[in-house]
Amino acid sequence: MFNDIGPLELVTLIVLAVLVFGPDKLPKFIQDVTRTLRKIREFSDNAKHDIRSELGPEFKDFEFEDLNPKAFLRKQLDNDELGLKDIRSTFDLKREMAELTDSVNGHDTASALPGPTSSAPTSAPAPGGRVDMTKKPEAPKDDRPPFDADAT
Repeated sequence: MFNDIGPLELVTLIVLAVLVFGPDKLPKFIQDVTRTLRKIREFSDNAKHDIRSELGPEFKDFEFEDLNPKAFLRKQLDNDELGLKDIRSTFDLKREMAELTDSVNGHDTASALPGPTSSAPTSAPAPGGRVDMTKKPEAPKDDRPPFDADAT
């Protein structure tokens, strides 16, 4: 619970407690706090025991920590019935991100990275490797004048 409290912070808390409660009331306050924590823990254990006894023998291995979504997902994903470990081992996130970055920048990914590459065509990069989005794409040159439907 207090794993991230350093020695200086602990000394500061003790000095603060002595100043707030005084040296004569501090031992009684500590006893009251520990007694309250013990009662809360006992109440929690009794509630867990009652719930397990009410659920029946089907839920003998039920743990309340499984109700936490993170713990439940971690427990289910560690089970290799779905073959997720094989999927994780074949998926290379760094390579995928490098291919995506190269395709966005217009570089050729086949020469840059070994392994399977995407078959998506890449466009020729503009000078400097950047695409100017403010310019309109050039229309193909045509000898005919544009057609105006209202003129005829």
